Amino acid sequence: MRYGIGIYGFGGIGKVHAYCYNNLRLFYAPPALKTELVSVCTSSQETANIAKETLGFRFATTDYHDLLAGDEIQIVHCCTPNYLHKDFLIAAIKAGKHIYCEKPLALNLTEAEEVLAVAEKTNYNKKFQMTFNYRYFPATMRAKQLIDEEFLGRVFGFRAQYLHSGYDNENKPLSWRLDITKAGSGALGDLGTHVLDLIYYLLGPYTRVMAESETFIKKRPIAGSTEKGEVKVDDITIGMVRMKDGGMGTIEAWRLATGTEDDLRFEIHGSKGALRFNLMKPNWLEIYDNRESSEPLGGNKGWKKISTMQRYPAPAVFPSSRAPIGWLRSHLQSIHSFLTAIKEDSIPVPSLEDGVYIQRVHDMMLKSVETGKWIDF
Repeated sequence: MRYGIGIYGFGGIGKVHAYCYNNLRLFYAPPALKTELVSVCTSSQETANIAKETLGFRFATTDYHDLLAGDEIQIVHCCTPNYLHKDFLIAAIKAGKHIYCEKPLALNLTEAEEVLAVAEKTNYNKKFQMTFNYRYFPATMRAKQLIDEEFLGRVFGFRAQYLHSGYDNENKPLSWRLDITKAGSGALGDLGTHVLDLIYYLLGPYTRVMAESETFIKKRPIAGSTEKGEVKVDDITIGMVRMKDGGMGTIEAWRLATGTEDDLRFEIHGSKGALRFNLMKPNWLEIYDNRESSEPLGGNKGWKKISTMQRYPAPAVFPSSRAPIGWLRSHLQSIHSFLTAIKEDSIPVPSLEDGVYIQRVHDMMLKSVETGKWIDF
């Protein structure tokens, strides 16, 4: 069977998803499923036609219902701005499609829970996976293995950051990402949800959150106008969290981190060791084994670099496991995992329920910002 793919939204991330499907056969032998790009849906027919011609979709549309009608398409991807997620996801669930959804799941927790309620009410039996692709670097996959093997011992705490500088120019014009009615939040939803999910993946559930945020550039140009509009989403959010296992940590999301590029970092400290990772050095996971002897003269004790590179498990075959890794490769592995769940009828990771959970943590941090108080689960 060949699975037809429909992609809703074709901005930067929609192109990433299409790229993955056009290259899966090179990276995995055999690929989990045979797939074909069937349809693309964008907000204008012009951009839809460009996407069709560029990527080889069979047809292009501006109405997402066209992706959901009939039997040509079995898998749909949600790659639109956040405020467009809910209605599409509910319609896709009712249409019985497998769904791969970009983060965050919805505009807010109320919408996310509505999506989940429809899935439960309709006995949705297809696969639904969230695109938290940072789970799918060999370095973060290896970190998860080491934590599960109790390499860290008792986890005391961590610090985790996602730092961007893309909005440090005050003349950057307003866009949907700066509109609270379309994005839901700023740096926290755009970047922070990735950090929240990665720490959840590595260390488990949260129990309490406390956060503060700031909008430093409060007015930005309106595209095509000499006037400026008000910005009501966060430029920076910094939070403190407590984990179910007793550990504590900090979560940071910055879109004004001057001098950074795509700096997703974490460092986790435990009684037996420590781990750290930086997306700007994605080929390495750094580990510290506290059980090593420091004698004589330091012994073997100290930080060590594990060369994770592209050491994915079979059926990954390309490129060489020793080749440097990049951001797109994690998306390929994430989609491969999704297709494998369809093939094997297993639970996708991260799931719809995981998406709702991260939305809940996100909204609790926003509530803490508003109230100035710790928020308990």
